[in-house]
Amino acid sequence: MQKTLSEKAYNEASEFIPGGVNSPVRALRSVGASPLFIQQAKGAVLTDIDNRRYIDFCLSWGVHLHGHAHPAIVRASVDAVKRGSSYGIPTTAETLLARLVVESVPSIRKVRFVSSGTEAVMSAIRLARAHTGRDLILKFDGCYHGHADHLLVAAGSGAVGIRAGGTPDDAASSATTVGRSGASSAGVPEAFVRHTLSIPFNDLEAVKLVFRELGNQIAAIITEPLPANMGVIPPAPGFLQGLRDICNQYGSVLIFDEVITGFRLGRGGAQEHFGIRPDLTTLGKIIGGGFPAAAFGGKAEIMDRLAPLGKVYQAGTLSGNPVAMAAGIRTLQLLQEEGFYNRLEQKSQQFGDTIREFIRGKDIQLNQVGSLFTLFFSATPVTGFADATASDTQRFARFFRAMLGRGIYLSPSAFEASFISAAHTERQLAQTLDALRLVIDK
Repeated sequence: MQKTLSEKAYNEASEFIPGGVNSPVRALRSVGASPLFIQQAKGAVLTDIDNRRYIDFCLSWGVHLHGHAHPAIVRASVDAVKRGSSYGIPTTAETLLARLVVESVPSIRKVRFVSSGTEAVMSAIRLARAHTGRDLILKFDGCYHGHADHLLVAAGSGAVGIRAGGTPDDAASSATTVGRSGASSAGVPEAFVRHTLSIPFNDLEAVKLVFRELGNQIAAIITEPLPANMGVIPPAPGFLQGLRDICNQYGSVLIFDEVITGFRLGRGGAQEHFGIRPDLTTLGKIIGGGFPAAAFGGKAEIMDRLAPLGKVYQAGTLSGNPVAMAAGIRTLQLLQEEGFYNRLEQKSQQFGDTIREFIRGKDIQLNQVGSLFTLFFSATPVTGFADATASDTQRFARFFRAMLGRGIYLSPSAFEASFISAAHTERQLAQTLDALRLVIDK
């Protein structure tokens, strides 16, 4: 069989790039497909180098809330790059975007920009440790917070299935044994893993157990308030409030990783949607308007520990890059249009309601909050990482390939969220539903 241009491009890329990709999940190995190589994207449509078109529900992993190549964002970016692509010196654009973030996100009083979500989370945790004088971090199984060493523990996203080590052999109490997991990657020292506890999401009793034993050593709880890196997992009623109460009780910092959910569920993100204020928040994806930008922010008394005011060091050559700031400013300004989120919520809800009709009685679960959704091939509800990993991933892979063959590009992993954007038209959503119904009924 003659190879497609994408297949040829992948073979060539594999000669020079490890695995042929610059982020593992793009290889599509978990869904048994060969990666697409894209030549352009516009609105909700991708076009690969074979000139095949796909309705896109991955959207660069949730980046493009307004769709690809939105004209206003493109203009702002082009105008910025004409003035210079990087200065390494402050610009007023950084202040403007910072003001927009502070005005939008309820818990953020001050914010600092970086270039990636991994950087944002890494810096937020360093701040939390400095603020509390403690070392331990509590996270949740299946939540992914970037690829820093101390966070690759029971990690979701593309790290699912990679297990480098077992439970550390130490003299920990029963509570800490519950929270101890091996690294999700080779090359992570065991000493780093010992400072990170990971327990099941939505299990508030397990959180209380760990804190009764180790509360005075835990610097922070970090969580995705709406996990999307093990698939979409809604928080159980009272779970996020319980985390807030525990952090208040023990003097620990509550960090919400909103790299995915920031600005997606509303201008104030998941924390506004669920009504819980963390101490620190990390942001990414949408905030850069398609360029490498992320941020972390929160209470002034914590943020002011950063150098040059305080003793917590963080720096980056491209932090606050003027092109990324311009794209981010225009992206956030577009969110202020009257009815933006109501329209997005309405089309997402109608889309999800129709899918629920299709999958009734077919051992498939739709987990959806707003414009994020995941289809789990499972006979029982999926409320955590154990449920997600117990779902039928081979059936998902067949489903993904069948949808791809009908011109629908979903996020290519059973453990990721797919996304609806403002750019998806009624016709495109109807076309997707028609394809889904045919594939599901096969």
